Amino acid sequence: MKKFSLLLLLVSSVGFAQNLEEPKMSLKEKKNIFDRKHELKLGAIKLLTGTILEVTYEYINSTDFTYGSSVLFNLDSQNDYPEDISITPFARFYFSESKEYGAKGFFVEGFAKFFTGKYYVNGQDVNFNYYEYQKKFAAASVGLSLGKKWINRSGFVFETLIGAGRNIGAKGNAPDASFRGDLFLGYRF
Repeated sequence: MKKFSLLLLLVSSVGFAQNLEEPKMSLKEKKNIFDRKHELKLGAIKLLTGTILEVTYEYINSTDFTYGSSVLFNLDSQNDYPEDISITPFARFYFSESKEYGAKGFFVEGFAKFFTGKYYVNGQDVNFNYYEYQKKFAAASVGLSLGKKWINRSGFVFETLIGAGRNIGAKGNAPDASFRGDLFLGYRF
């Protein structure tokens, strides 16, 4: 009976010791949402309505501050969207009370936009015939945006953004202001 009790105690202690070991995890599983510092996002509304591709990269510097850049390509030169190509570096400050995942919630963004585009000129000739033609421009803009970001535990991101900027340094060809906004879908890695 003593041998059986000793054997039972030995087996139970070995089994208990195995339960205390940490399970082996892959490198991807160990990297939780707190350690992820990069986001890639795609502008959904512009892509679906006007074949305009806008890709955004954002680096999470801290739970309250991020920076990054957006690149926009107008894939259809015949649509009415005024920008053909734009590069928009930005910095964001987050005001979320819950710091669970960091860099989420309400934010204010400052941006600088460098873009080229087209605008239409309407005219009338000496025979009173109306005509329309395109003129190209290049401009720079400085502005502010407001937005909100949601992120889930697996790293998928949904973001809303709207903002405007004042164009600087453009001679009569460019519009006076620029728009920034979309619904973005992305992933934090």
